[in-house]
Amino acid sequence: MEIYISEEDILLNIQNKFREVYPYLKLECYLCPHTTETVSANSQKVAADTPIEDIRLVHSFGWIDIGEQRTVAEVEKDFYRDMGLAIQVFRRHKTGWLQTTRTDNLTLAEQNELGRESVTAETADTEIDA
Repeated sequence: MEIYISEEDILLNIQNKFREVYPYLKLECYLCPHTTETVSANSQKVAADTPIEDIRLVHSFGWIDIGEQRTVAEVEKDFYRDMGLAIQVFRRHKTGWLQTTRTDNLTLAEQNELGRESVTAETADTEIDA
């Protein structure tokens, strides 16, 4: 699976394309890339309505491979190397979102499944408590 990033895209378009494939994951973009196993600072987060031309370091367009067997680390690296976008993958966790810093070695499919299980477990807990 690949997503196409055009010169005219805004971040929200890229985020939505990604969420169509991985409903329990999301992408956020930051002004600077994060180092291994560190979180990205909220103060560096880029608004979703930002045109990518305004923030990326590499001015190209094309395809990014988001296949289910690719690791989070590989996808984040490709976004930065190929498009100049400092992306951080988040995983759904119960009622919130977690940056996948310590699990960047997992595949997108594995991360998505962990997110799905987390929401399912939260729903089951809620039903039991009700």
